[in-house]
Amino acid sequence: MTDRYPDVDQRELLRDAAAAHSSAVRDLEAFLRRLPEVPDPADITEYANLLTREEQTRAERQAAASAVGLELPSLGTEA
Repeated sequence: MTDRYPDVDQRELLRDAAAAHSSAVRDLEAFLRRLPEVPDPADITEYANLLTREEQTRAERQAAASAVGLELPSLGTEA
């Protein structure tokens, strides 16, 4: 009998990567909700750190998705 789900470990890694990305996005959203009207240097530094974390976790999620065969064609539109 052939195992229909041979990459269980890879799929779990994908789920974990998606959860990490969701957490990073929520943290970024929470920061933006409390952002003062005039950001100070500490706010800019925090934003840079949160944005970097969000981008890294997105890349990790995408790599994990590719590892299980979830690859999409380019999402850009051609003129």
